[in-house]
Amino acid sequence: MQHRRRNPEEEETQRGEVVYVDKKKKGWLKSLRSLLFLYVAETQGRLREYCYCFGSSMGLNGKGEKLGVYPSFMGWSIPYLIGAAKFHPLPVLLGGSLLFFMAVEYTLVMVSAGSEPYDVGFVWTQGLHDLLMQRPYLNSLLAAMNTAFVGLQTGYIIWTWLVEGRGRPTIAALFMFTCRGILGYSTQLPLPQDFLGSGVDFPVGNVSFFLFFSGHVAASVIASVDMKRMKRYHLASIFDTLNVLQSVRLLATRGHYTIDLAAGLGAGWLFDSLAGKYEESKRNLGQKEDLEYDPLINLQPTSIK
Repeated sequence: MQHRRRNPEEEETQRGEVVYVDKKKKGWLKSLRSLLFLYVAETQGRLREYCYCFGSSMGLNGKGEKLGVYPSFMGWSIPYLIGAAKFHPLPVLLGGSLLFFMAVEYTLVMVSAGSEPYDVGFVWTQGLHDLLMQRPYLNSLLAAMNTAFVGLQTGYIIWTWLVEGRGRPTIAALFMFTCRGILGYSTQLPLPQDFLGSGVDFPVGNVSFFLFFSGHVAASVIASVDMKRMKRYHLASIFDTLNVLQSVRLLATRGHYTIDLAAGLGAGWLFDSLAGKYEESKRNLGQKEDLEYDPLINLQPTSIK
């Protein structure tokens, strides 16, 4: 049996594994990196042996092979982790934000029970709030424009059902408003101080409305997602822009908290997805039962997902 001549740049661990260590590189940082690689390989080897022994003690499988446990992280190395971080920057960023907000959560002083809720959206829109308070006519004008936008959302959703024969946006809206009613009644948040109401706002003449979550934002998202699904990108971009302006106005008039708007954004995506799953399940059931027509969903599968 021939033995390979060992390169002087290789070092062997206690289990015979070869780890490359560049001894020609100078500097304590490079030496530290080489030692770290060696330590990681040594640690992984010992853990691998332990896991295999632990797994083999469980007995044999149906083929007579020893059961071994090899966790995924046993094969990780520092170059592998660096490459994975470059390929997945978003999870790395989210992991950093997790650590950041964990620190914020345990160091931030809570708002006292007798104080008004702190809302960063109210802080950012304080200037616009003061402007609308000084000019009620401007507040009413923006409220009327917002009400018109709500009418456009409603009209589009109904149009897709009655004219185009696609009930997914309508089903999503029904899901959304039902859930909003349940959550809004379950936790009735106080109306923010300095609320700027208007007679032309929607809902008209109702100051005791549900705050969580924003139906204005959620319905706009449902309509926009459907537009993108049908490749009406220009119309969808208009709705997205109006939705942003609508959110700024709702914050400036203290009609919604920031969390209401953020939850409404997520709710729009969620209930559109649920409506799609419902539509697909009923389409499959209708095809099995040989139904020729359904007034709510298109029984013929579409190529646009």
